[in-house]
Amino acid sequence: MLQSYEAIIENGQLQWLTDAPKVSKARVIVTILSDTEPKVLRRTPPGLIAGKGRTLGDLVSSVVEEQDWKLL
Repeated sequence: MLQSYEAIIENGQLQWLTDAPKVSKARVIVTILSDTEPKVLRRTPPGLIAGKGRTLGDLVSSVVEEQDWKLL
């Protein structure tokens, strides 16, 4: 069974980014990635809408009073 582990090679030494595999001897295949820094994916809104949002009341409670709700 194949298992994948993430590590960084620095000066010929492996630094595990996850738990190190618990094996005493194994055959391995090493793939070198061109980007050594892990990419942090974070969604950001476009600059055109920056500062245009508005909070209309408490984030936990409703903006509209319960008696004003229309029943369908």
